Amino acid sequence: MNPAATLTQRETQVAELIAWGATKKEVADRLVISVRTVENHARSIFEKVGCGTAGRLSAWWFCTRFGISFDLSPFHRKTIAAAILILILPGMFSPRSDVARRFRPRHVASAPHRAPSRNHDANTYIFT
Repeated sequence: MNPAATLTQRETQVAELIAWGATKKEVADRLVISVRTVENHARSIFEKVGCGTAGRLSAWWFCTRFGISFDLSPFHRKTIAAAILILILPGMFSPRSDVARRFRPRHVASAPHRAPSRNHDANTYIFT
């Protein structure tokens, strides 16, 4: 991974949303762009950063965002990750957070009832 990768402003927005776990459709809806545009930005981001998965992009984004060195030992990385989680988790599940809203069941209005369509094939009717 390339810790010094420079992204455009839009690529940074897309990378951040993907790092937080948003799907391409969610990113497109949030930024009011097409899914195809998100895919093009993601491809460019993966090339610049030097990773191929959203998980690795997430690790890169959090390391660069919070100033965590890529050269740290696994123990130090886990310690820093745990500290960040301790700071972030309480805010994620507060009643006003987007994450809490995402997991709350939604009331879905049922579609109006429609009578099944009839097959008007001549072979299905018997004429007397």
